[in-house]
Amino acid sequence: MNVHENILGTIGNTPMIRLNAIAEDFPCPIWAKVEYFNPGHSVKDRMALSMIEAAEASGKLKPGGTVIECTSGNTGMGLALACIVKGYNLICTTNCKQSKEKVDVLRAMGAEVHVCPTAVAPDHPDSYYSVAEKLHNEIPNSVWCNQYDNLANREAHYRTTGPEIWKQTEGKITHFIVGVGTGGTISGTAKYLKEQNPDIQIWGIDTYGSVFKKYHETGEFDENEIHSYITEGIGEDILPANVDFSLIDHFEKVTDEAGAHTARELAKKEGLLLGYSCGSAFQGLRQLKDRLKPTDVPVVLFHDHGSRYTGKVYNDDWMREQGWLK
Repeated sequence: MNVHENILGTIGNTPMIRLNAIAEDFPCPIWAKVEYFNPGHSVKDRMALSMIEAAEASGKLKPGGTVIECTSGNTGMGLALACIVKGYNLICTTNCKQSKEKVDVLRAMGAEVHVCPTAVAPDHPDSYYSVAEKLHNEIPNSVWCNQYDNLANREAHYRTTGPEIWKQTEGKITHFIVGVGTGGTISGTAKYLKEQNPDIQIWGIDTYGSVFKKYHETGEFDENEIHSYITEGIGEDILPANVDFSLIDHFEKVTDEAGAHTARELAKKEGLLLGYSCGSAFQGLRQLKDRLKPTDVPVVLFHDHGSRYTGKVYNDDWMREQGWLK
């Protein structure tokens, strides 16, 4: 029987689902690793628990302590679950482009949330990175998880996500496609998969306004690439330590508009109500479908649930405000 001592026991072992109507023009079957079946409705539950356990093991996180994190929402939710079960306080910093639903849910789960401006440099004192670090320095018995550089992030996916995908495809996977933000999911999963079969292609999905693709292709960190964008959860204006560029074979950029429309298309054609960046992930794969063969077994990872985007991507008025819907 599927019985657990607490909610944390339900993290992982998410299903793989074949995409049908939306992928009928692909040369091979497309499989989706659907991470909204995690209890916090996102892939971030895996690494959130991993970071908490690593902090406990190191002695940095002590009973009654405070966990602090800068998050676009999903990592905060995973941390909230762990903090509730383990008895820690949680403070999240986020930026103002994140959906109101994410902030509301974090507060409902007992987190203190600080909303910071988006259009500032990472080292600006008002950025959500800087505010998290400042709070950590001010609050005794606190840890700042820093999911971008905390290698417990990608370790979680090396231990869980990669082995699950390998087992679910019976070792037949040929391509792994996923949006890249902190880099933990793509790098940890890729490390495991390439250890099993170095020929597996790893495709990272990026967004316009992010530095990943150009840096991967040229080695240049081009600040001219950086500009604000609307897609939540992927792309960065920094180079997180968790991104192992040597494991990634290709980056594909997807526009804000294309990602939004594809998320809505996945809901209507597949019954999968997914997050914004999931639309970007499938759209990126769609842009690369000419590289696939009939014998290939591609797996695209869908990060989170669409319930956190009902005021944005799934709201017709919001879509019209962006000029994306007639």
